[in-house]
Amino acid sequence: MSIEKETASAARPVLRLAMYGWATGAMFFFYAWILRVAPSVMIDELMRDFAVGAAAVGNLSAFYFYGYAGMQIPVGLLMDRFGPRRLMTLAALGCAAGCVLFALAPTLWALSLGRFLIGATAAFSLVGAMTVAGQWFPPSRFALLSGLAMMLGMAGGVFGQAPLRLLVDQLDWRQASLAMAGGGVLLALAVVVTVRDRFRPSGSLRQVMAGLGQVGRNRQTWLIAIAGLGTTGPLLGFAGLWGVPFLALTQGIDRTAAAGVTSMVFIGWGVGAPVVGWLSDRFRRRKPPFVAGLMLTALAMAGLAWAPGLPLWAVSALCFLCGFGGSGQIVGFAAVRELNPPAAGGAALGIVNGVVTGAGALYQPLLGWLLDLAWTGEMAGGVRVYTVAAYSTAFSVLVAGAVVGIACTLLMRETRCRQSD
Repeated sequence: MSIEKETASAARPVLRLAMYGWATGAMFFFYAWILRVAPSVMIDELMRDFAVGAAAVGNLSAFYFYGYAGMQIPVGLLMDRFGPRRLMTLAALGCAAGCVLFALAPTLWALSLGRFLIGATAAFSLVGAMTVAGQWFPPSRFALLSGLAMMLGMAGGVFGQAPLRLLVDQLDWRQASLAMAGGGVLLALAVVVTVRDRFRPSGSLRQVMAGLGQVGRNRQTWLIAIAGLGTTGPLLGFAGLWGVPFLALTQGIDRTAAAGVTSMVFIGWGVGAPVVGWLSDRFRRRKPPFVAGLMLTALAMAGLAWAPGLPLWAVSALCFLCGFGGSGQIVGFAAVRELNPPAAGGAALGIVNGVVTGAGALYQPLLGWLLDLAWTGEMAGGVRVYTVAAYSTAFSVLVAGAVVGIACTLLMRETRCRQSD
């Protein structure tokens, strides 16, 4: 056997283990998305059981994002310092504990604490998958692998809509939350079996913090982060929470069917992320797909917000296009790594992911507050009823966010898929 064949034969098991580890990280992101959108199919039950309105439910759901977004910079620093294996194991168990707390919570504050714990530990999911990809695969595959991980996340968003609603109907929201806790335990076991740290950086805390300072002082980091915020506003504010009651009202369909329609946003994002990632790697461009994606998101969200009388097939198509355009965000993660020092890659990813996920913390309670502001006092079955005009006005801020994102991407520097000095 030649030396080349022996080398290739020896490399295959390593590559296989690397793929298993990346796949486990991607499945963690799938699980995190189920947990992220779960309240969107429990809105009526939560309003009824805790006697609250839209603003309170929006704030409750946003506690996930307070934990998730708030942990992103620490997650990036920890990944740079300790590697993904141990961190992802503990994080998956933390998600399970948060689900148990949410399921057993007697008060709204206890519910919020459960959501916060879920978000803070789910924060290790996408960055963990990207860290595994960055450690084990060449840079020319990073956008594609990140896009595939994002695709699995969006599949989790779909699963957390109509399928989870069916589970809530069969059991109740508390029992369904306990069932989701089991997924976290299984994921922790999978991480132990499949994820390996190829290397664990040995730099001091001072060096890690210095890398964070470099990333934070880089104007390009914040342009990419704010642009990403424009893509996730519709994903988290519309599809992740308020789209279900809006479509139930405007289309005259039940909550399960409405959840199925909003799932088209996740499907569009899931289809688009690996395609956009592959095209970006193939043609060695980061900026054009990001700009085009935000333009498509803005136009599709404008149609959803301002043309509520469209037929159901057109609404479904707009939801898909909104998600497909938003998936252009994936090249932002690749670009921010390339525009910052390699040793601070985790910190760069953490900052951007923290801001883009902060869309949930920003938009979910903001939309709820705007809906409550326009509430006419109508109730049905103990639940507040909001008008079509109220929803359209609230969703206008999502369109505005995408327009701001377009401006940021136009100012972003093109990397041509090369690591900058």
